[in-house]
Amino acid sequence: MPKIVIIGGVAGGASAAARARRLSETAEIIMFERGPFISFANCGLPYHISGDIKDRNKLLLQTPESFLARFNVDVRTMSEVISIDRKNKTVTVHTLLDDTQYTESYDFLLLSPGANPIIPPIAGINNPLTYSLRNIMDMDRIIQTIENNKINHATVVGGGFIGLEMMEAFHQRGIKTTLLERSDQVMMPVDREMAGFAHAEIREKGIDLRLNTALTAVQFSAETKINGDLTLSLSNGDSLKTDMLIMAIGVSPETQLAKEAGLDIGLIGGIKTNAQMQTSDPAIFAVGDAIEETDFVTQQQTVIPLAGPANRQGRIAANNMLGRHDSYQGTQGTSICKVFDLAIAATGKNEKQLKRDGIRFEKVYVHTASHASYYPGAETVSFKMLFDPITGKILGAQAVGKDGIDKRIDIMAVAQRAGMTVEQLQHIELTYAPPFGSAKDVINQAAFVANNIINGDATPIHFDEIDNLTDTQLLLDVRNPGELKTQGYIDNAINIPVDELRHRMHELPKDKEIVVYCQVGLRGNVAYRQLVNNGFKARNLIGGYRTYQYSKK
Repeated sequence: MPKIVIIGGVAGGASAAARARRLSETAEIIMFERGPFISFANCGLPYHISGDIKDRNKLLLQTPESFLARFNVDVRTMSEVISIDRKNKTVTVHTLLDDTQYTESYDFLLLSPGANPIIPPIAGINNPLTYSLRNIMDMDRIIQTIENNKINHATVVGGGFIGLEMMEAFHQRGIKTTLLERSDQVMMPVDREMAGFAHAEIREKGIDLRLNTALTAVQFSAETKINGDLTLSLSNGDSLKTDMLIMAIGVSPETQLAKEAGLDIGLIGGIKTNAQMQTSDPAIFAVGDAIEETDFVTQQQTVIPLAGPANRQGRIAANNMLGRHDSYQGTQGTSICKVFDLAIAATGKNEKQLKRDGIRFEKVYVHTASHASYYPGAETVSFKMLFDPITGKILGAQAVGKDGIDKRIDIMAVAQRAGMTVEQLQHIELTYAPPFGSAKDVINQAAFVANNIINGDATPIHFDEIDNLTDTQLLLDVRNPGELKTQGYIDNAINIPVDELRHRMHELPKDKEIVVYCQVGLRGNVAYRQLVNNGFKARNLIGGYRTYQYSKK
């Protein structure tokens, strides 16, 4: 049976090792890890810093001893593979504890080195109070600094998953926090208007959120070797005093070992693999954050550093090393993040990506209750769906809210992978009882709106067109007058409540296009149908005032 050498543990490497052993009791399996831990819950690190996960040991999924006992895998920690000899099928290993080197042979080699935090070349960034968070040791250092120093204020750079989770961790520990994001939004998997809900939640919790703001320089002032503070220079000319800095602007595939071994690197910087997870050398496989993978929607190469794909890739690589023929079927990028009381999630492509790639699309928004609105505890689910307006193919979905967000995006991820269209999505049958859902679920409602557009039963207008209306258009608000006072309104709109519209339609000009809006789009559609059935030219604001309002947050 083959000798399998695995470089790197955590998601991809550990999954491959366990799968290989389940398939073969006689295969020799060696795993090298340059750190002291082979399998830890890296996605849980911020939640131990926050105190949500109190027991540090719960993050340690396997130890070398437990992995040996259960899977008979020879795990060698504090061992860094420094080179690969492809011709002779050997690797050179540097043992960090005693600073010695030796070679190990392989029949199959699996690369699972992960990704490195991106640390830009900013003046002063290398100081004792600046950290990134990739592993257990990073987590321990951050906690030690918080507990040993007087940390009254922390700054997080980057509004991605780690940045948002660290922002919340500091807040939970009672530390005043600033979040810097160089773009105009946090949580890049969703579009700007959906991120607006997160922006509102972040600011409501007292976080100093600064969008369109980059870090340009850092100055360290030391009181002692440990204590001190930082002065941050920002791209808008401001300066900021802080006691601790977390760099969380993203990660890049760790490819140095692969490059030095002469393996092919893809155009966007990850290790190039085929669907069987083989590199350009058939005896060497690669998985996880270090590789380029196939985008499920576009079938183009992409880099998506998520734990779920890494685990599945590790399993596939092990299958193929042991004689099976298994293929990876693409990454959708299905993701979710907790932002205080909100969850924000996405699958497939977002609007920014579709525009960049020149892919035709239409979009719908619905804002409706997570379960029957009359049952206590219902929360609003704000949901966006992107689809091909000709074929109805599902291109992507995004959702934000306090309840039921994971459920909706998981359903959309399955529907997209199954090749369902928005026409078919109308007919999916989901569980319903008042504490759990609605007779017409959020997803059904989004599909109804999408099919109205495809079938010509609705003519949409979107939030980003409202501020550019012409003299040939008239904006009509069909909410009740009291809502305008409590919810806000769009300037220059005429207000005729939907229930009065039939009797007041004569007040509207027939030589202008009537742009209708309500709070979330439902009453707007009722008004739209009344107008077009009476000979008016009209469009309905999809997602209503709620979408327009949060696009400004």
